[in-house]
Amino acid sequence: MIDRDAVRNNANYLRNVRPIDPEEIAEYIEGGAHPAVVRETLREEAFDLRLRERADGAFEPVSEAPVQSPGWAPTALPERYTFALEDLLVREFGANWHRGESGDELREAVRRFKDDYLYGNDVAYDRVAALGYAIYHLPAYYATIGYVLDDLTENGLLDRTLRVLDVGAGVGGPALGLADYLPDDAVVDYHAVEPSAAADVLDRLLDETDRNFRQTIHETTAESFLGVGEPAEADADRADAPDGPFDLVVFGNVLSELDDPAAVVEAAVDRLADDGSVAAFAPADRNTAMGLREVERAVATPASGVETYSPTLRLWPDATPSDGGWSFDVASDLDTPPFQRRLDEAATRGAADEPGEFRNVDVQFAYAILRTDGKRRVDVQASADRCARMADSESHVTDRVNYLAVKLSHDLSDGDNALYLVGDGSQTVDHYLVCTRETVLNDDLGRADYGAVVFVENGLVLWNDDEGAYNVVVDDETVVDLVAP
Repeated sequence: MIDRDAVRNNANYLRNVRPIDPEEIAEYIEGGAHPAVVRETLREEAFDLRLRERADGAFEPVSEAPVQSPGWAPTALPERYTFALEDLLVREFGANWHRGESGDELREAVRRFKDDYLYGNDVAYDRVAALGYAIYHLPAYYATIGYVLDDLTENGLLDRTLRVLDVGAGVGGPALGLADYLPDDAVVDYHAVEPSAAADVLDRLLDETDRNFRQTIHETTAESFLGVGEPAEADADRADAPDGPFDLVVFGNVLSELDDPAAVVEAAVDRLADDGSVAAFAPADRNTAMGLREVERAVATPASGVETYSPTLRLWPDATPSDGGWSFDVASDLDTPPFQRRLDEAATRGAADEPGEFRNVDVQFAYAILRTDGKRRVDVQASADRCARMADSESHVTDRVNYLAVKLSHDLSDGDNALYLVGDGSQTVDHYLVCTRETVLNDDLGRADYGAVVFVENGLVLWNDDEGAYNVVVDDETVVDLVAP
C-alpha cells in the first residue's frame, strides 16, 4: 500500500515549483513506488489537492478564479455523445435499430413515457425505455443545464473545483452539459444517483467526458442515498458516498418522479457546502413546471434559511408566493440529431399523421436555484413607500400603481399586445404586464430577459375574469425601467 500522506506532501511541495510528475514523486517515496500507482493516487486525491491532470500525465494546480460564463449557446448535441448513443443502440439492436421490431419498441417506449409525464403516472425504465428516453430527451436536457448555471457564473459563484451530486441522473443529459459548460482546467468529483436501467446508458456516455471529470454512479434511490426514510437502509446505500459536502446538487427533470420531492430536496440542502447551490429544473409543461415551483416554495420559506437565488426572486422578503407558478424560460432550438431523425423517419404513419413525433429539440424549462448563504442573483428589494405588493392588487383594481417585478416569461401573446407573466414574491394569483402601447419610456419591458427585475411606474391594474388574473396595462402613461438584467 502506498504512503498517501507522502504523495500529498510531495505534491503540495512541488505545486508552486513546477508541474507535478508522478515519476518524480515516486522517487521520493520511502521504499519506492511505481509511477502508475502514484498517478492513480494523485487522481484520487486531485479534488482535495485542487490539482488537475494534464494531457501529458503531469498535474498542476487548479486556478482559484471562479468559473466565468462560457457564452453557453449550443446548437446541437456534440458528435461524441451522438456517436456514443448510436453505439449503444447498434450494440443492443443492430445497425437497423430504428427499423422493424426494435424501432417499434423504442417508439412505443417514447410514447409511453410521454403519456406518463402528461398524466402524472409513475415512470419506470427498463433497458429499452432508457434508450428511448436518451433518444428523445438527451439533447434538450444537455442544453438546459448550461442556461441554468449561467445564473451562478454571472456572480462568480461556481468554483473550478466542484463536488457535484446529480439526483436522478437518468441517461446523463445534465451531466454531459455540465462537463462541457465548465472550463478545461476544472476538476469535478461527480456523483450520480440513478437506480434504474438508465445507469448503464449514463455509464457509457460519461466515458466521453474529460479525465478531470471523475465520476461515481450510485445505483440506489435518492431517498436511500440522502437518508430520507429508514436510517438502516440509508446507511447501507450511502456507504460509498463522499464525506465532504456538495458544491452543487442537481435535480434534472426528476422531481415529478419522486414520492416526496420536498423532503428529498430538503435532505439535499443539508448536504450542501455553505456556499453551495441546489439547481432544479423540469420540462416547461404545466404539470411539471408548477410541480417544481411547489417544491421550491415548500423548501424556501422565511423560516427555513433557504433562499430562492433565481429566477423567482422574493422581492418582499417576508412573503411567499401562492399563485400557480407556471413560469419557464425558452432558449434556441437545437439541430435535430441523426438518431431522432432516423427513429422518426422509420415510423409507420397514416395519411393524416404528421412527421416529427420523435423529434425533440425545443429547449424550454422551468428552474429554481436555492442557496443557504442568503445570496440572490439580484440583490434588490421592494419598498412600501415606492410600490405596491402584488398580494394587495385587489385593492388597486382600476388604479394606477407602481410595482417592482421579476419578468417570468417571454412574450406570451399571439402577436397582438405583448404579454408577460411577472411576480414579486407576494402574488397570490397570476399577474401579467400587457403592453398596449410601446414607447421609449417603457420599451425596457420588451428588451428585458427572463428573470430580469423591472420597475413599473403608473401601470393600470385591471382584473381579467376570464383568466382569473390581474392584467397590469403598460401604455403611454407607463414608465418601465430595467433595474437588474
